[in-house]
Formats: sequence, structure tokens, C-alpha cells
Amino acid sequence: MNSQLKPEKSFSRLERDREELTILVERYAQSEGVWPTAWPALSFFRADEPGDRSCAMYEPCLGLLLQGNKHILLGEERFEQENGHYLISSIDVPVSAQVMRASRQQPCLCLTLRLDPVRIGEWLSEVKPPKRSTVTARGLALSPVSVEILDPLLRLIRLLETPVDLPLLAPLIERELIYRLLTGEQGARLAQIAMAGGQGQQVARAIQWLKQHYNKPLRISDLANMVNMSASSLHHHFREITAMSPLQYQKVLRLHEARRLLLTEGCDVATAAHRVGYESPSQFSREYSRHHGAPPLRDVNRLRAVRV
Repeated sequence: MNSQLKPEKSFSRLERDREELTILVERYAQSEGVWPTAWPALSFFRADEPGDRSCAMYEPCLGLLLQGNKHILLGEERFEQENGHYLISSIDVPVSAQVMRASRQQPCLCLTLRLDPVRIGEWLSEVKPPKRSTVTARGLALSPVSVEILDPLLRLIRLLETPVDLPLLAPLIERELIYRLLTGEQGARLAQIAMAGGQGQQVARAIQWLKQHYNKPLRISDLANMVNMSASSLHHHFREITAMSPLQYQKVLRLHEARRLLLTEGCDVATAAHRVGYESPSQFSREYSRHHGAPPLRDVNRLRAVRV
């Protein structure tokens, strides 16, 4: 009898916490866009209508969708994030994201909490994440949120209302949340990046080099030597985690940065192409069109029109 009542109690608490969390996030994110908070690792996002695909770099983070619907494209792999589902990014990955369902009455609302791999590593000496026979090495995954994860998130956001408590209590809540994530459905995925000497860490080092040198020529053999892997092993594990090869990853970084240069710095196409590492403006325009869905100038003019 008691065992039959537990799911009902858990469900009602989950719904109450989600409702309160949604109200709090909407209170802080009063208009469209990304809203930083007094806790640097925490930010909110709001969209009042469906939008076009936008480029983003997902750092290691927890992203919870509270309202609306989003599509996220990693390489050629698409993730559909529904409300009440959290996303775990265990490594830096360039993605395209698109809000599919939102309105002024029910805006798309998200919260993002950056995760510190060092703090994750601290827990690994004490906690063994559950082994999942079906887990893949992919650095991005979705799961339905649980009470165990929602509760510390709610307490963290409540702390924004008491700034004097925030610097003392927020680190403790973050530590608890990392424990819940490591012992939850995506624990094995999150742990792979923090394991010292593991392939996840080697791929993470390769990614850091690519982010810092995206506009430089890339030799896979040199990158593999730098992270103490063979070229074939780097290629295999890099693709497993990021859904793309190192060369594809570099190209996406270049095209994301080129879009930023065109949109925010007013560069012409040839200058943007050169600054991100392309020798041929025509090749740049072809690859830009394939990735962003339109030639550079048309794409940027469309984005500027949307922002007006």
C-alpha cells in the first residue's frame, strides 16, 4: 500500500517544484535573451516566439528546459528537448539550437548551470557513477528531470533572493547537485570527462587546442601527439564524443566565429573568411551556406532584420 503511494507523492512534489522554478525563472528573465545572475555559473534564457537556428558553444553544463520546446543539432545528430527535460553537456561542443515552441503567454524558459570538471573530479574519488550498458560516449544527452536534481536547483535559485547567503551556500548546493548528477541517469557520461588519464580528458585537451587555434592549419598527427594518442584513436574517440571529426569540429568553430564577425564587427565576407582561416573566399561562402542555410550576406541581413 505504502509503495503504491510513493510515486504519487514524488510526482506531486516534482510538479510543485517545477512550477515554482518556472515562476522564478520567468521573474528574472522578463524579456527575450540570455539573463546572467548574481551567481556567475547560472544563467536564464527566454524566448517569446519560435526562432531561427542560432549557433552556440555548449560548455560542460546542465541545461533545464522548463517551458517550450527546443531542437539542438550536434553535427548531424538532432536532440529534441521538451519541457521538464535536462541536458547534460560533458564537454565543449559547438551546436545549432532552435526554439520550436514559445509564445508571450508561455515563453520558452531555460536555465543553464555551468559545471566545473574539477569539482566533478573531486567527487569521483568518493562516488562510482552507475554503469549503463546502453550509455554512449557522446558528450551531449537528455534525460527527464527528477526530484533529486530539481530540488537543489530550486534551492540555488531561491538563494538569488538573499545575496548575503549566496557566496556561502551556493557552492554547497552545487556540490550536492554534482553528486546527484553523477549518481543519476547521466552519471557515467558526466564522469568520463573528469577521469584523469581517460580518453575523455585527452579529447577535451584536443578541443581546447582547437578552440584556441581554430584559424590555424590542422594536422591530425600533430594534434594526436600533443594529447598522447594515435591519430586513429583520436579520430575515433573525438567522433564518439562530439559526433564529428576534429577537422569538422574546427570547421564549425570557424563558421560560428565568421558569423559573429559578420554580424557584430561589420566585416566583409573576404575579411571574415581570412580571419577564421580560409584561404579561398568562395570555399568559405559554400561551406557557410551549407552550415547556416544561406550565403553569408543574406544570412547576416536576415539575422539583423530579426533583431530590429
